[in-house]
Amino acid sequence: MGKEVIIVVDMLKGFLEKGYPLYCGGDARAIIPNVVSLLKDKKDAEIIYVCDNHAEDDKEFKMFPRHCVKGSVESEIIEELKPFKGRVIPKTRYSGFYNTNLESILKEIAPEKVIVAGVCTDICIMHTVADLRNRDYNVEVPASCVASFDNDNHRFALKHIEKVLGAKIV
Repeated sequence: MGKEVIIVVDMLKGFLEKGYPLYCGGDARAIIPNVVSLLKDKKDAEIIYVCDNHAEDDKEFKMFPRHCVKGSVESEIIEELKPFKGRVIPKTRYSGFYNTNLESILKEIAPEKVIVAGVCTDICIMHTVADLRNRDYNVEVPASCVASFDNDNHRFALKHIEKVLGAKIV
């Protein structure tokens, strides 16, 4: 088996801990042990955390509540994932590729497979997977390792990721 990369998307306190404006709820919290198991099982995989990290006046706040502002507690990776060391890539938009160095990092690693986990399935997961597939990466999304605050959109996104984008749902 060739080199694998696991991209962990937005597993941040602002999405996964109660009390924050974009808390994704119990279904999202339920994936945490699955993501931990994935990272434990794939010891040889390179881990890349792509993390919302917004400026105080980010235009995204016209659509979504103010969240994961640079330097805030909300923008920190959840405690459960702290033992798993990886590169951290701050992002300001849905895709982990937009205005980041993710593309150059992946070119350097040249993975045989990219596994994507995290939140939200219908937003940042789907857009990151689309950009991975547009670059011809072999992409796998473990269904038990992704979630959203909207279950209908979550199910739609999984189907879209598989049937339209051509990623493998496992």
